Amino acid sequence: MIFADKLIELRKKSGMSQEELAEKLGVSRQSVSKWEGAQSTPDLNRILEISKIFDVSTDYLLKDEIEAGKEISEKSISDETEPPLRRVSMEEANNFLNANGKRAVLTAIGVALCILCVTPMILLEEFLGSGIDAVGIVIMFMMIAGAVGLFIFSGSLISPYKYLENEAIDTEYGVSGMAKEKKEKHRPSHIRDIVIGVMLFILCVIPIIVIETVTDSDSAEVIGIASMFVMVAAGVYLIVRSSIINGGYLKLLEEDDYSREKKLNKSISGSVAMAVYWPIVTAVFIGYSFLTNNWDKSWIIWPVAGLLAVPVVMIEKMLKKK
Repeated sequence: MIFADKLIELRKKSGMSQEELAEKLGVSRQSVSKWEGAQSTPDLNRILEISKIFDVSTDYLLKDEIEAGKEISEKSISDETEPPLRRVSMEEANNFLNANGKRAVLTAIGVALCILCVTPMILLEEFLGSGIDAVGIVIMFMMIAGAVGLFIFSGSLISPYKYLENEAIDTEYGVSGMAKEKKEKHRPSHIRDIVIGVMLFILCVIPIIVIETVTDSDSAEVIGIASMFVMVAAGVYLIVRSSIINGGYLKLLEEDDYSREKKLNKSISGSVAMAVYWPIVTAVFIGYSFLTNNWDKSWIIWPVAGLLAVPVVMIEKMLKKK
């Protein structure tokens, strides 16, 4: 009987699930599944821990290989076992989740500022006259600078934990359970924020349509355009903030885009992400509007970008699965 079969037998006799065994060993459930599927072998430290958990000798766990006359050299062990895992303590996991929560809010605010940056210029020009254009442009660049500052600062908060995106991790007992509990608690609000955000993208043109139907006033139309920007910014804020928070749990659990398999074999790194997508849309909007001076028509870029945001994320995930 090979090690994989012995592990399955011992675990089932003790009435223990893969997840429970994984927590006792401080590894992911996927690791236990690979061991039982004979896809990999735990390192010697894990063998010792398994022998203690099930009260069996290491000779019993490794006896078949020895009887078959196979020499277990240092080279063969290193070839067949998993690479060393980076240990993540409960304290480090909690510190990461706190930093990730702050990053989520700051990044979402930064993206919202990028979207709203043209609103002051449009409102000032309409209600205070064309002579105030320079003030509006100054405010716009100040908002963009503020957004960039938030992106840089939020990135610095999470930089010590960058390894969670690229390296296989070994969590201490209780970390996976804590992350799963918080992820499940966040799940209803995550779904709600995504749904509301997408609805705001779709509905953002309604203020303009309603105002144009009710009145021909240019001032009212400008207010409608400003309302559209606010709705898009609010939708993006909700999606970006909630997605980053949810991503933090996925990193600790090594799930979805942060699974161990994808970390080791990923061909596409990074993310299109709303934090990148919307600043690009903003740059396109500002550049086109300045070159053509068609501020009354260029607003259509935003609802179109809002509708395209969801397909962009779906396409990205499909590419990552290849």
